Amino acid sequence: MPLVRRLPLPFHKAFKNMCDLEASTLAKVTEHKKTRVPGQPRDLIDCYLDEIDKRRSDDSSFDDEFLVALLLDLFAAGTDTSSTTIRAGLLYLMLHQDVQARCHQEIDSVLGGKQQISYDDRHRMPYTQAMIHETQRYASIVPLSVFHATTKDTQLLGYSIPKDTIIIPNLSSVLHEEAQWKFPHEFNPSNFLNEEGELVKPEAFLPFSTGPRVCLGEGLARMELFLFFVSLLRRFEFFWPKDSGEPDLEPHFGIVQGPKPYRLGLRLRGNQGG
Repeated sequence: MPLVRRLPLPFHKAFKNMCDLEASTLAKVTEHKKTRVPGQPRDLIDCYLDEIDKRRSDDSSFDDEFLVALLLDLFAAGTDTSSTTIRAGLLYLMLHQDVQARCHQEIDSVLGGKQQISYDDRHRMPYTQAMIHETQRYASIVPLSVFHATTKDTQLLGYSIPKDTIIIPNLSSVLHEEAQWKFPHEFNPSNFLNEEGELVKPEAFLPFSTGPRVCLGEGLARMELFLFFVSLLRRFEFFWPKDSGEPDLEPHFGIVQGPKPYRLGLRLRGNQGG
């Protein structure tokens, strides 16, 4: 409804924010154009600009407009989701001190006096990994995933779905399905541990969606979440401030679903590692 866009309603702030992001991103591209050395890329922007140069004689979609769109996609999908997951995880850890204590114990045992954390350390941290997975499951920060569409007429469980039908996957339902989880409605890392304490990943664990259009950033997000959580827990203990009232676990809805703003208490741990 284009007419609605002219009304002085609160969503105009979203339009302004988007324009600001586009302008900031375009300025970064312009800066790269002035300082780049063709054929010697420093980052993704330089690589894309090299590709534009190669394809100038072709009927190519590589241009500045698509570069800005690509960078905005990476910025939104690659930062907001991970930061929201970390905010949710820290909230759950403050409210489940027993889980936090077990993570501290495991991290100290594995890392010892090691100066730097490695992603390979995850193989010896099943409980900490289970905590991270449980944060993703319980928070369900992208409950309806990213909309998809059928590429051809499809039959599914007796239903006929025509070509080009928009598909909205309900990831939140499978992440809390009672038949799939030991503790579907509570935060409990045991959902991802077997009787021997080893990490397991149930088929219903689909925080990044599934199929050929699964989130492209899944590998990067897993690495980011592990390194951030372990780095924070190695050095700090998190607690709910006494003067902060009762915790509110009702999520705030937006492009992603995350915890409402909250106060966080932390103290430096005695065993800080490297």
